[in-house]
Amino acid sequence: MNTRAGVVLASVMALTLWGTARPASSQELSEHAVRSFMEYAWSLTPQQFSKPDGSVIVIDRTKKAEIEVPLDVARRVIMAGRLSAHAQICDLRDEQVQNHRALMRREEALKKWSQQQLVYISQLHLTTVMLMTGRIRLVEQQGDKQVVVDEKKEPAQSCTEEQKNKVKELVTAYVAGSPPPNFAQAAPPVPAGAPVSTGSTSVSETTIQKK
Repeated sequence: MNTRAGVVLASVMALTLWGTARPASSQELSEHAVRSFMEYAWSLTPQQFSKPDGSVIVIDRTKKAEIEVPLDVARRVIMAGRLSAHAQICDLRDEQVQNHRALMRREEALKKWSQQQLVYISQLHLTTVMLMTGRIRLVEQQGDKQVVVDEKKEPAQSCTEEQKNKVKELVTAYVAGSPPPNFAQAAPPVPAGAPVSTGSTSVSETTIQKK
């Protein structure tokens, strides 16, 4: 667990937008890091999700391999989550929401994912945002390592006006390259107790034991 946590934290640092520009290839996550993000997302995925129409999507946790998405898909979801995280840090709430919705429209337009997989994609995005904004931490309770999502105190993070404008520019480009908002799609699934549809990390404290 500690090794995996170190890999994830190092990878989060490598995904920063700030600082000297580097070639895109140097900012790509390693396979091991992507799988670590995926494991966190799976651990934080509740067993059922309620849709706006009142229907419920049940996640069959015995079929993890069937619900998780391929590595290349997970990587692009994480990169979209990275952009949403920077929008949150820069207090660009509208851009944060738009970015997440654009991601979901892109994935739904492919018409290849099940409802359970779309839930997982949305959760992977949210998990990335929480990792980058300091909302996920590891604690030891009764000898077990657990993943804790804590809303009690927003980490002190900010960005300059130049950085904020850069994030706006990147989100605008990402949204422009996505299917339009009126694209025929089902409403994004929303897990009970967490606003996945917005990409926000405003969630109640939740503790999920890592296995």
